[in-house]
Amino acid sequence: MVKTASTMLALGSSLPKFALPNVDGRIVTSEDSPEAPGLLVVFMCNHCPFVIHLREELAKFAREYSGKGLAIVGISSNDTAAYPQDGPEAMKTEHKTAGYVFPYLYDETQEIAKAFQAACTPDFFLFDKGRKLVYRGQFDETRPKANQTPTGRDLRAACDALLAGKPIVEPQMPSIGCNIKWRVGSEPAYFTGQPAV
Repeated sequence: MVKTASTMLALGSSLPKFALPNVDGRIVTSEDSPEAPGLLVVFMCNHCPFVIHLREELAKFAREYSGKGLAIVGISSNDTAAYPQDGPEAMKTEHKTAGYVFPYLYDETQEIAKAFQAACTPDFFLFDKGRKLVYRGQFDETRPKANQTPTGRDLRAACDALLAGKPIVEPQMPSIGCNIKWRVGSEPAYFTGQPAV
């Protein structure tokens, strides 16, 4: 399990456009919820221990905050030739088993992950109503194998501030997880392959 940190895309960055298939077969796009006060994009996958560690709390978080109007999507960008357990059929099963209420999208070309400069799973990107990046950081401080129960404290605080029209508190701590499994030879320029410290 190699720990990789988020690239911490610059705050104020515009939401990259996307149109990706959901586990139910429909295409979900970056333009789908213009009325939502915010959009959370989570790069994730099925097998990563860091995602598994928080999956129950992430599902709970999503039920709570989608009820408050926040739009949420999960995206899996892993190389499914090397990691078939992260492919579309397995994503359908995981979506149901985990109880996720948000679309779980498949980025087959990995181009959307590159557009976001996503680096790890999970990697969280929160955009405001104008779809400018206001938070990119960790779910909370807990990690697998540390006998800690996830709370989503950091992400909850960011979402609460956004929904209340208040500034999001700095500093923002980078998310830590497994690196996105890039196809050999297609690693993005920003991917160093170095573990997080």
